[in-house]
Amino acid sequence: MYLQKWLLLLAVASVSCGQISCDNRKQGESAKVTATGKMPKITFAEKGIYDFGALTEGDTVEHVFKFTNTGEFPLIINNITASCGCTTPEWPHEPVAPGATSSIRVRFNSRGKSGEQNKTVTVIANTDPAMTDLQFRALVNPKADSTKKS
Repeated sequence: MYLQKWLLLLAVASVSCGQISCDNRKQGESAKVTATGKMPKITFAEKGIYDFGALTEGDTVEHVFKFTNTGEFPLIINNITASCGCTTPEWPHEPVAPGATSSIRVRFNSRGKSGEQNKTVTVIANTDPAMTDLQFRALVNPKADSTKKS
């Protein structure tokens, strides 16, 4: 009889521990969803592809992409990569506080380019998703041949 009470008590304790661990798992999943909602979020002022318009081969142009950290934690840009060496990005290397605005400057050198140019700059940050693409385009016209006489 005494042994049966202990076995019953042990069975109840085991079931209770199992319930607690399931509850902990649910709490962990809930915390993850909550934390994801509070992650830094990079929100750009402009949507779509920025168009530099028509350029003459050899022109260098730049554009500033303004953004706001609309998350609840500081935004840290780890790196920015460009689709080619003709594009140079500059970005803030210090954390951007929640609610604060900052910008990414993109410089495009059209030397050696001609025709329609479509370029991508990828922002790698502590956001979800971790990578955000900025895109721009330009139509590069050939340089007038200065050796020809009119």
